[in-house]
Amino acid sequence: MTPSFLNTILSSTDDITQRIFFAFRERGDRHYGENVTELQHALQTAEFAQQAGESDEIVLACLLHDYGHLLHDLGEQIAEFGIDARHEELGATLLAPHFPQTILEPIRQHVAAKRYLCLKDPDYARGLSASSQRSLNLQGGPMSADEAARFEANPHFHACLIVRIYDDKGKVRDMPTRSLESYESLIRRFASG
Repeated sequence: MTPSFLNTILSSTDDITQRIFFAFRERGDRHYGENVTELQHALQTAEFAQQAGESDEIVLACLLHDYGHLLHDLGEQIAEFGIDARHEELGATLLAPHFPQTILEPIRQHVAAKRYLCLKDPDYARGLSASSQRSLNLQGGPMSADEAARFEANPHFHACLIVRIYDDKGKVRDMPTRSLESYESLIRRFASG
């Protein structure tokens, strides 16, 4: 059954920018096992990318990488109940009609990037938050060598890793960031909706 919230988003005649803002306003105050809300996490992830001088595509992918978390009715602590909502696929699929692959692939692959980094760097795996470690097990654990080779062949491989690194950083309680509204022109520039 499709959540009523998702029906509202899908049936809206507003442009994609307003649908994104609506999702963050309606569900952005939820937590997902971390010390920050969904909105704080998105803004922090984008903030870290901006501070590092990343491309606008990377910044926008950072902002929207967990968009799929805002679109399900499975609750805030789903990993603790052994549920993987595949939020990365949900978010990328619903954003696909509006954004280029340079933004969509890092969104779609940021979980794969975590699995890849866990295979390649044991220190990375040990440094994951408790929530990320729980969700890693639900997401398939560290990649196999074959999976890693296929992932490395993705033309957006490096962008996926970059977004993942900022994703892992964006969990700082009470960190000051730009507002969601400050990204409106960036969203509109890339949206084709």
